[in-house]
Amino acid sequence: MAECEPIAHQFMDLTVPEYAYMFGFLQADGHLQRGVGQKGKLSVEINARDIGLLYKFQKLTPYYGSITERTRSTNFAETHRSAVWSLCSLEARTKLNEVGLPYGRKSKTITPPRVEFSRRDYLRGVIDADGSVGHTSQGFPFISLTTASTAIGAYLCFYAREITGAERTLKRNSRDGIHNILYTKEAAQALGARLYYPGCLSLDRKLNAAESLVTWVRPAELKVKPPRIQWTPEQDRILLAAPKLSHAAAELGYSQSACQVRRWKLQHGVVPLPD
Repeated sequence: MAECEPIAHQFMDLTVPEYAYMFGFLQADGHLQRGVGQKGKLSVEINARDIGLLYKFQKLTPYYGSITERTRSTNFAETHRSAVWSLCSLEARTKLNEVGLPYGRKSKTITPPRVEFSRRDYLRGVIDADGSVGHTSQGFPFISLTTASTAIGAYLCFYAREITGAERTLKRNSRDGIHNILYTKEAAQALGARLYYPGCLSLDRKLNAAESLVTWVRPAELKVKPPRIQWTPEQDRILLAAPKLSHAAAELGYSQSACQVRRWKLQHGVVPLPD
């Protein structure tokens, strides 16, 4: 095992922000493969424009690794330049596997770390690898994540709800079975400010995009949607027992339209009836 210059913290101590970020990125964009016997390799391939991040990963890793560049054809471009970081150390691979980076195909099986970790740095790593940050065609700020892992998607929804109050329901799209999670407007601004803080380890272009989210101001004519109603079994019983929708709306304090939609869902089996 060839070692690089020593670092201040134990390798993959996920309470350290840089390692939490690095691990999130590796879970989403890295590949851990087994070889014959104890042989194997961790590899991460990203756009060559982001090669600086791989050098930062290399500096955080007290084991020898190589960074190379290559040009190849893809489905999206005739020529694509990428940078690849490769790490063969058994000790490093074992540690990564222990904290939650599986060998082989992993897109659906990865989960948040099995040990204590820095939450916002971990999620920033996942989003830098498999998400997007910026403004929509309408100029609205947004942060999104595309993931095949239900556990990762659910964790982002849980964390973002704590920060923004925005509720998201996980659902795989019918085309490729992927979860597409999107936050826009004030929710994206709040989440971006929490995840991308000054001096954090990240892709430079996404850090710049996150910093630009704060420039958006809601136009006066763009009304804020009321929060989604969290129906309780007791409210469902009141709704079903009311002789008229207007009576239910008055008692529950909701609009007749909301009550009508909820009653229809209850009566047609879209949502379960209260016990």
